[in-house]
Amino acid sequence: MTTERTFSILKPDATKRNITGAINTIIEKSGLRIIAQKRVLMSRQQAETFYAAHRHRPFFKDLIEAMTSGPVVVQVLEGEDAIQKYRAVLGATDPAQAAPGTIRRQFALSVRENAAHGSDSPETATAEITQWFSGNELVG
Repeated sequence: MTTERTFSILKPDATKRNITGAINTIIEKSGLRIIAQKRVLMSRQQAETFYAAHRHRPFFKDLIEAMTSGPVVVQVLEGEDAIQKYRAVLGATDPAQAAPGTIRRQFALSVRENAAHGSDSPETATAEITQWFSGNELVG
């Protein structure tokens, strides 16, 4: 197994409900380490850059509005096969289809307000991490 890093966002619906600590507990219990973390208010420009791959999708405007509606917690997670492990811990995007014990099954309100985001590939993880963190902020 390979130690790798992945990126996570605890979304505005999670920060509004003050459940970021509970989500972090699940992350840490899964064996992943939080090596960088900060609470930010995502600007429209940052959100549009982050979600640029979805720019032409019908839900893009709503996604940007949701992600800029309140603070988020951006994180870098590290561990063995971190990307796949975190995606498994997150659960399916649709909380009704997420496995019991996953973050989205426990905390998501809907497909749109699904509590958290995780990178889907090493390339995406690298791009997402570098958008939000400089090298000296990764202190695992």
